[in-house]
Amino acid sequence: MEACEFRDAFPRFEGVHAKVIGVSPDSVKSHQKFKAKYDLPFILLADTDHAIADAYGVWVEKQMFGRHYFGNARTTFVIDGSGRIVRIFRNVKPEGHAEEVAQALQTSQPGSK
Repeated sequence: MEACEFRDAFPRFEGVHAKVIGVSPDSVKSHQKFKAKYDLPFILLADTDHAIADAYGVWVEKQMFGRHYFGNARTTFVIDGSGRIVRIFRNVKPEGHAEEVAQALQTSQPGSK
């Protein structure tokens, strides 16, 4: 759901000179199939060793039905042209998130209200 919402909102991200990049621990082959199946216009990075997730502090222990495991905490980072994190969306709910990010980017652009 989240990937498809970002796909559908993609023109809004181009309008503010933003790049959308999805990162998950899935394999390159899995990402290629997923990208093709849902016609995604943005980059998907395979973080199979979870080095990116570790660096950003989102590789966390989770629990479901009494089972403990590690995985990515669903998080969105807005990073400026200098490489600084300027906004973090934590505990992201997929539905409506792309719109939330698009609005945040538009209001943070120079000359916006």
